[in-house]
Amino acid sequence: MCGIVGVVSNAPVNQLLYDALLLLQHRGQDAAGIVTLLERKFFMHKAKGMVRDVFRTRNMRALPGDVGLGQVRYPTAGNAYSEEEAQPFYVNAPYGIVLVHNGNLTNAHALRSELFSTDHRHTNTESDSEVLLNVLAHEIERSTRGGMLNSTTVFEAVRAVHRRLRGSYAVVALIAGHGLVAFRDPYGIRPLAMGRGADGTVMVASESVALEGSGHVFERNIAPGEAVFVDLQGQVHAEQCADAPTLNPCMFEFVYLARPDSVMDGISVYQARLNLGETLAKRVVSTVPPSEIDVIIPIPESSRPSATQLAHLLGIPYREGFVKNRYVGRTFIMPGQGVRKKSVRQKLNVIASEFKGRNVLLVDDSIVRGTTSKEIVQMARDAGAKKVYLASAAPPVRYPNVYGIDMPTKGELVAHDRTVEEIRELIGCDALIYQDVEGMKRAVMKASPSTPGAPKLDGFDSSCFDGIYVTGDIDTEAISRMNGSRPRVEETEEDSSRLALPNLAE
Repeated sequence: MCGIVGVVSNAPVNQLLYDALLLLQHRGQDAAGIVTLLERKFFMHKAKGMVRDVFRTRNMRALPGDVGLGQVRYPTAGNAYSEEEAQPFYVNAPYGIVLVHNGNLTNAHALRSELFSTDHRHTNTESDSEVLLNVLAHEIERSTRGGMLNSTTVFEAVRAVHRRLRGSYAVVALIAGHGLVAFRDPYGIRPLAMGRGADGTVMVASESVALEGSGHVFERNIAPGEAVFVDLQGQVHAEQCADAPTLNPCMFEFVYLARPDSVMDGISVYQARLNLGETLAKRVVSTVPPSEIDVIIPIPESSRPSATQLAHLLGIPYREGFVKNRYVGRTFIMPGQGVRKKSVRQKLNVIASEFKGRNVLLVDDSIVRGTTSKEIVQMARDAGAKKVYLASAAPPVRYPNVYGIDMPTKGELVAHDRTVEEIRELIGCDALIYQDVEGMKRAVMKASPSTPGAPKLDGFDSSCFDGIYVTGDIDTEAISRMNGSRPRVEETEEDSSRLALPNLAE
């Protein structure tokens, strides 16, 4: 999962890109990068770290130009340690192209071989984004051979790209001397929105919050399979470039990834999470009588709307029992799981008075590995809770995600090949309540507006919950191959659990 942004303006864009990346920081904390374009020259700065740490005054001054793009990265493929794999990526021919990408190509291995043997192009990293850039560059070269680059040839190239790529991708690229191109995979798995500023600036970004928070008016979502070309004068050209596009956005965006103040494909993320709390209430009542619950407490941050709605419907007091330390830095020395547990306690602290002598229902957005949930349940017991119940606003995560979310392999998923009772025993809670898959889909679909012109959803990519991969090209062998390209991590790296990701509404 990553956050991407691109801007065409008539004024310097370095500060605007920086501000937009701050608004997308929740989508990636591993690395950040910005490229600007002045006349035909690119200016780039990228490095590992958070946006505020990567960009200093001297770096910002070295990013002139009225056109640019940027990315915040959370690696799901390649080498998490390599500074070279921070985005944007650059290729000098044709024209000079830089690119940022959110998603994950499921056929990157085959494409890399094809690039070398057929297209005669070289890739120097393990990143699928570099593969994507070279495929795009090759197709632009083919479409403009003997002619000029314009919106027609750009759209022809994107059509060819769609025919070659598999998986999920939202892409923003700059072509030196010509403009910005943005496109989305034919299934619409990863999000991409477009808006305008009062001064005529055109911006595309992963989430509407990046547009609105930087003074732009959200205009629309880029449709699945659609390509948008914005020339250097700010003129917008758009065309559908896929043969049979369908809209199947990633369910995990609504469950956890996106900011609650974003609207994605017409769906308010906040309303979707309220709806998830409403459907979860029915599951809770069928498992634990409300009279046996004294208080409902969310596990920060993204479970709050669901927990609020759940408490309201059950008539049970809602309380904040955990305080998240927003300023905990990286935990560099973590030799084993024992230290990983300590890091959870560093990131969360309990308000003991909300637990002591009470039967507590904890609400989380989802449960992935279960190690964090187990530690949080123990923290509640240590604070004096009589009973600790745990409810998940999402169903059990039983399958790997291959479309750009760093879901573990099956063996690392606590719900894989385990019953709910076995998971409950492992986590150590007194009762465990999960959302059901169909209830989750209905809840999020219910947040979709029925007004004319609103995006029409064909479904969701809920593969980590139901094992159905919407691209139709994923089997056991493909998952095994992609597991081999997951980011290499070491025990000395910081905790990569979801508590380490500041999914904040700041």
